[in-house]
Amino acid sequence: MSERFSRLGPEWVLRAVEAAGLRPTGHTTALTCLENRVHDVRLDDERHVVVKFYRPGRWSRAAILDEHRFLADLRAAEVPVCAPLRFPDGRTLHEVEGIYFAVWPRAGGRSPDELADAEIAILGRLLARIHAVGSARGAAHRPQLTAEGYGGEALAFLEQHDFLPSACARRYGRAARELVTIYHATSEGVPRHRIHGDCHLGNLLHGPAGDGGDAWFFLDFDDFVTGPAVQDVWMLIPGRDVEAARQRALLIAAYRELREFDDRWLRLVEPLRGLRFVRYAAWIARRWDDPAFPSAFPHFGTHEYWENETRDLEDLLAALVRGDTPPQTRASRGPSASAGDELTNEDFFWDL
Repeated sequence: MSERFSRLGPEWVLRAVEAAGLRPTGHTTALTCLENRVHDVRLDDERHVVVKFYRPGRWSRAAILDEHRFLADLRAAEVPVCAPLRFPDGRTLHEVEGIYFAVWPRAGGRSPDELADAEIAILGRLLARIHAVGSARGAAHRPQLTAEGYGGEALAFLEQHDFLPSACARRYGRAARELVTIYHATSEGVPRHRIHGDCHLGNLLHGPAGDGGDAWFFLDFDDFVTGPAVQDVWMLIPGRDVEAARQRALLIAAYRELREFDDRWLRLVEPLRGLRFVRYAAWIARRWDDPAFPSAFPHFGTHEYWENETRDLEDLLAALVRGDTPPQTRASRGPSASAGDELTNEDFFWDL
């Protein structure tokens, strides 16, 4: 199935779409995507839809339907998001040869490289609305953003599969385990609910959210988890300098117009950042057999790569122990678009 998934061709895609009750014209274009497989398909009514084929073995049917339910809840609350369309039989998810797939409206717009203060305020209120909806019910089949689940399991995978070179394996493991311990202690008592989970600027667009008017809206809820609100806050404003602190304060002030945000939750930012470093490396490692990943990450696995990763973790940990602000390192371990670039679904589905 893994080989079939990595080689999904136009004819197979069109047959799957037709079997689900839609009527494609035969025109389809594969869109850039690493985690899943995504195709732009033209239907006989001249509409274009985006068909997303979920990577086998990553999510269960129930977990994917949790994602669709969250998006449906957001749309019902008039929160602008790009949500899956219903097939003619009323469902949002179909399966063919063991591969789940869903159909989405083709959404485009502009993704920011930087945000003006007025935009930050809008996004603060938007995040508060998303989290208010997210806290209204649970998601039993989605991961919990816990210390062990978010960082410990990722580290275990890297160690058990010998991705860490001997020159820095001990240092890397020690730093990662200390971050897991710090996050576990710091996150105790912090409320968790449905959040976006991967809320970087590359997943933010300004444009028509499917069938609505122009607005800011978030894409790619594929990684949504049950976790603390601050995860989405720091990923949206990931910097560590004075300006980033000012912007984050502005975002939180706008957030508080609609929903509570406790300043103590900000203590989770740096531990979450460090755990994301580990999780991001483990994500690449888990997919290394997929031919797309060595091409996308040519430096992964080199001595220089792991030495840099180890130093980043050690510097972040040392700063946490000292209680000061860590030095600048790679901020969010995620894709972003250039300012002013016109986005297509190729950008939209980079890491869906």
